[in-house]
Amino acid sequence: MPRVRELSPSVLLVLSRLVSVERGEAFRALCGAVTSLSRMFTREREALTRDRGSQAADYLADETLRRGYLAYFLPVNLAKVQALLDELPAMKEVTGAPRPPFRVLDLGCGPGTASLGVLDWLRHVKFGRERPIEVVAVDRSRPALVETERLWNEYRQLAGGLDARLLPTQADLERAGSLKHLSASGPDRFDLIVMANTLNELFGTARNPIARRAKLISTLLDLLAPQGSLLVIEPALRGVSRDLHRVRDVLVAEQSCTVYSPCLHEGPCPALINQDDWCHEERPWTPPPLVAAIDREVGFIKDALKFSYLILRKDGRTIVPRAPDCYRVVSELREMKGEKRAWLCNETGRPEVGRLDRERSEANAALDEWHRGAIVRVEGLARKEGKDGKRVVARIPAAAKVEVVRPV
Repeated sequence: MPRVRELSPSVLLVLSRLVSVERGEAFRALCGAVTSLSRMFTREREALTRDRGSQAADYLADETLRRGYLAYFLPVNLAKVQALLDELPAMKEVTGAPRPPFRVLDLGCGPGTASLGVLDWLRHVKFGRERPIEVVAVDRSRPALVETERLWNEYRQLAGGLDARLLPTQADLERAGSLKHLSASGPDRFDLIVMANTLNELFGTARNPIARRAKLISTLLDLLAPQGSLLVIEPALRGVSRDLHRVRDVLVAEQSCTVYSPCLHEGPCPALINQDDWCHEERPWTPPPLVAAIDREVGFIKDALKFSYLILRKDGRTIVPRAPDCYRVVSELREMKGEKRAWLCNETGRPEVGRLDRERSEANAALDEWHRGAIVRVEGLARKEGKDGKRVVARIPAAAKVEVVRPV
């Protein structure tokens, strides 16, 4: 089963210092801010790209909205970042003295969610503790950068003795040459680049937003160290996720990089064939008390981390070796009358796979552990073609062998 994520005591303490658990009128105002932000991020999301000078585009400049974001959305998004950091290959020890810093680029940093998440994560990783940490946090909003510094300094003061440096940088990612001053080579490239909930807000009014976003990612790949990782995290919304699939296809076609995760192939995304399909993650977590209290008040449910993502690399590494019998589970395991089904994805396509209850065996019993995001191996899958070449549900017979290669 997937790991149930929890925020570290250090992060929770920092957040509690900035936004205390409140009751009465102050708590209701906080909940109102969360509700307003939720509306901005979903139903009114186009305002983030259409009018970048609006309240929605610079919500951190508003004190009430800023507190709502810190109390509710920052913990959720920070947990998403750390969930993906856990998917990265183990960090290799760097020998020699002095040891070079672990360099991070946080683009569209907002209040420093990813910067804080990476700092906290590296603090608990062996080689991260042994190397200095340098984070370049980039945002077009000055209030966002101020908040980033405040969170960073609070955490460093709490951690004590942490060799970590933050470099806040104001820049508009839509402007050509905005990252030119970050160009570097050799050891000065970035070991990690993160774009969290940012890419979909860029180039929304451009003639071809997908091409512009893919070009930006290609520019970022030039800033990435040879064995570094580029994380792109987006909201779990169908339109936003499908746009991310399209950006992925452009990058894959250009052979700019390898998709380390979540994809298990370098072909066109099969989710784009059907206009109703899209991929997103759903990871279990334990919400902090304040998030849970806000949920109860406003009727939200943040009992899982939902997002779409890409982890890109230039060294050819992938989360698991590619193989035609290795799949990513891209749906929930659905229990139906007399059978269980799930949608899978790999280089052979996006089949719907089912096992009749009467076909359950010791060899295929691992299907009962399938969940969204799991990487599984199925040997002996029986595929059939329907009328006009349409595929029907692929069956797992009793003799098929099923294995969970990696939960998430």
